[in-house]
Formats: sequence, C-alpha cells, structure tokens
Amino acid sequence: MESFGLYLQLGLEHITDVNGYDHILFILALMASFNAKSLKHVLILVTAFTLGHSVTLALSTLEIVSIDADLIETLIPVTILIVCISNLFNLGQAKGSPSYLKEKRPIKRYFVEASVFGLIHGLGFSNFLKSLLGSEEQIWEPLLAFNLGLEIGQIIIVLICLLVNSLMLRLTMWHQRDWNLFLSGGAFVSALIILVN
Repeated sequence: MESFGLYLQLGLEHITDVNGYDHILFILALMASFNAKSLKHVLILVTAFTLGHSVTLALSTLEIVSIDADLIETLIPVTILIVCISNLFNLGQAKGSPSYLKEKRPIKRYFVEASVFGLIHGLGFSNFLKSLLGSEEQIWEPLLAFNLGLEIGQIIIVLICLLVNSLMLRLTMWHQRDWNLFLSGGAFVSALIILVN
C-alpha cells in the first residue's frame, strides 16, 4: 500500500506540475465550451481522456508499443491545436443562448476526441513512468495508482477551472462564448509555441 500511495501521489503531482502544462492545456481546451452546469459531461470527458491514455500508458510501459518520443512530443501540442480549432469553429451565434452548449458542442464528438487524443498523451506519460518503475517486478499496481493520481489531478484542474468560469460569468459581462474564446485562444497560442519550440 505504501507503493500504491507513492505512485498515486506521483501521478497527481505529474499532471499538476506546471512544467508539464501541455496536458493541462489539453484538458482546459477540452472543457472550454462547458460551464459548471455541465459538470457531469466534463467529468465524462476527463474520464474518457484518462481511459485513452491509460491504454497506451500500459502498452508502452509493458514495451508492447514503442513510438519515437520526439514524434509524441510533436503530436501532443497538435491534439491541443485541433481541439482549440474545433472550439473556435463552434463558438455559436447567440452570446447568451441557453441552448448553446447542447447545439454547438455535441458530447459524443468530444468523447471520441478525448479518448483518441488520450491515446497520444498516454505515450507522453509513459517515458516518465518508465523511469519511475526502474526494476519493479510487478507494474500493474504502480500503473493503476499512477493513473488514479492523474485522474484525481485532472478533476482538481477541472473543478478549479469551472469555479473560475462561474465567477467570470457572474461578476463580469462575459458569456460562455467569451470564455470559450478566451480559453481556446490562450491554449491555441500556447500549444503553437510548444510546437514551434
């Protein structure tokens, strides 16, 4: 259990580490169109992302799948750019429309995005986890604990973002459309900088 707790903490710290902000950017871009009323949908998307990256994280850690690390580091910001572009093309017309989220942001499409792009992000996590595992004989427990830590970290990020979103919409003249534009635009520029570098 000590080992489980250690890897759980490492997963939590890894996703919330500002040095690994590319994964945080993806989560923020993924949820840019949603507000606190859509918490259930956001948590479904985050879990889909976790399931996606859990698959490739396991396959890579077990050395069943091996993909060039430089290619993965290039693809991660590309996934962020794709989600941001998708967000920007679906800003909607009516700034205050209550049906905006339902009409312009189908949950099924974003569930697929979160799952598929999660596969790519899992390969990004794998190099870090491999270095942690070292000579561990049994990797299933550390793998499960690390993934749970990542999931908890992602949920913390989501809750903070939704809280900020709620405050912005209540205390300013902003609408959800403006928040989407702000978050997607910021994530897009940041991902572009990562890609260029």
